[in-house]
Amino acid sequence: MTFVVRLAMHERSFDLFGDEVIYTDLGRSVISGGFPRFDGPFFLHGPGFFYLEAGWARIDGYPLTLMGWVYEMRTLNCVLAGATAVVLVLLTTRATRSPWAGATAGALYALEPFCIRQNDRVLLETAMMFWVVLGYLVFTSLIGRLPARRDWLRAVGAGLFFGFAVLTKDEGALLTVLPLLAAAVLRWGPRLRMTMLTIATTVAVYAAYLAVVRENGYFSILWQGKTAGIQRMLGLVQSSGFNSGSGSGGSLSSRLIAEIGYFGTTYTILAVAAIAVLILLFRGDQLQRMLGLLYCAAGVTLAYAVFLGTLEEQELYLLVIPSLVVIPVAATLLLSGSPRAQRSQPRSSPKKLWIATMGAALSIALGVNLLTCVRWVLQPDDGFARLISYVTDNVPAGTAIGSVYADIETLYGLPGYQVGYWETKAALAKAHARYFVVEWAAVEQGYSNQTPAAVQGIVSGDRVVFSFTGRTYGNLVLYQLPG
Repeated sequence: MTFVVRLAMHERSFDLFGDEVIYTDLGRSVISGGFPRFDGPFFLHGPGFFYLEAGWARIDGYPLTLMGWVYEMRTLNCVLAGATAVVLVLLTTRATRSPWAGATAGALYALEPFCIRQNDRVLLETAMMFWVVLGYLVFTSLIGRLPARRDWLRAVGAGLFFGFAVLTKDEGALLTVLPLLAAAVLRWGPRLRMTMLTIATTVAVYAAYLAVVRENGYFSILWQGKTAGIQRMLGLVQSSGFNSGSGSGGSLSSRLIAEIGYFGTTYTILAVAAIAVLILLFRGDQLQRMLGLLYCAAGVTLAYAVFLGTLEEQELYLLVIPSLVVIPVAATLLLSGSPRAQRSQPRSSPKKLWIATMGAALSIALGVNLLTCVRWVLQPDDGFARLISYVTDNVPAGTAIGSVYADIETLYGLPGYQVGYWETKAALAKAHARYFVVEWAAVEQGYSNQTPAAVQGIVSGDRVVFSFTGRTYGNLVLYQLPG
């Protein structure tokens, strides 16, 4: 169900997101081997997802167009999302001994609108969180288990999956190593030896990657990329995101309000999960508390990004995934009492009123999310795909095309054209630009360093040759300049 819902939308329901072009190109760069490259060796993020893309391309074929590549890699993320749903069902069922709780987590994820949009973009978080929850599925199988000779295989296997998460995006370490260290101190996880073996394996995976980079003479470049990434993570450099001082980050509060019509249930889930995790930490057993630590690690990571770090919309996915687990686990605890009582009481013991209330809330949430999915399917939001097709068919290759600052979709989405940030009539004339692209929603919401009035002054009197109105970029317009 998760896979089908996302596949139904991946071509027409979500417009091109600038980073998708970059991450798709990075995947193409390693099809024949080597390190990822984008205008030179790329080490800002680990290579994990890019090698997945290369393998997927070998299976699914090599598209002829840029959007064909993007759609193919979106399909890969749809597959990873489907696999994530399976893991969430299994993990929740293990934590509650209730297939109904597992089914609830799976159904919430399948129709969760923020997760759908995230999974239908070629971004790193879908793959990273798949490896994270898969690692926890293996690791938590060691909790409450009598010591056995082959337990080390499970500990190493969990560490490998956690290592893959870190190789996909470095902040995966915050969701894996930190909770495991906390569990070791609090004695909430499996035996200390197994926990430390998992952590050691995670570290060894990343250390092996660093050794390969160093052996090939790229360590200094990697160090530059990682230090730049660390500075962004710590908030020392604000080049993008809602905390950016350049004006291109937009306003977090206004963005949340603007998208409440689509993500109202997401906000509700996050609010309920903040309460549910307290139930897990204070009333849960070791396994349930381990899931609570995962949620806490994600919450701390996101909270830091909100106040100090580089906050971008996709970061919310890190918190939504554990939220979808802790809510049904906490609900099961409330209905069944303590873990000991849960094992001894019959299933009919929970009060019917609680069951009816929770069932009604779940039904409403799933119903609202289903309506959102239907709206997205029926209302296309593929303006950039149409713009690229128009430009390719009507504008000679090599033509200079101007764009508003922070519009990386145009900068990287029109290969074969001279695209630049020329933001005055004089600069456009000097560059011999013949066209100018404007994402009006981005300008009006403060994502550009140009005011709407300034942009209107640039394009006043110019002829509109292409226009599309969608959810992502509002009115996407291509103007033909005189000359």
